[in-house]
Amino acid sequence: MSLPKSFAAGAGMLRNRLKSSLRTRSGGEGPSRWSTPGHQERPNGYLFNEAPLEAGESRKWEDWELPYYLTGFLTVVILGVGLNAKPDLTIETWAHKKALERLENQQIPLTADDSE
Repeated sequence: MSLPKSFAAGAGMLRNRLKSSLRTRSGGEGPSRWSTPGHQERPNGYLFNEAPLEAGESRKWEDWELPYYLTGFLTVVILGVGLNAKPDLTIETWAHKKALERLENQQIPLTADDSE
């Protein structure tokens, strides 16, 4: 009889711990472990939380944008040139070249016999 009681007590303790941890993570009161006060801006209804610019005003780039865009552009260029310039090493191409070589080897003696 003591086994079911201890099992029920253990299950009750586990349930209480889970309930309290779920309460604090799902918008409970107090600081959250995922967003502390002062580190998260409130949404203002604009894309990326940026206010629209005035007429004639240009947007200032962030520090990370120029290297990011340059790296992306150079990656596309390098891959485009590199993949187009790579040698064709497929087995079909190799077999085609070998077949052409064999045909040339077979035709040379025939042309030599015809000329005599």
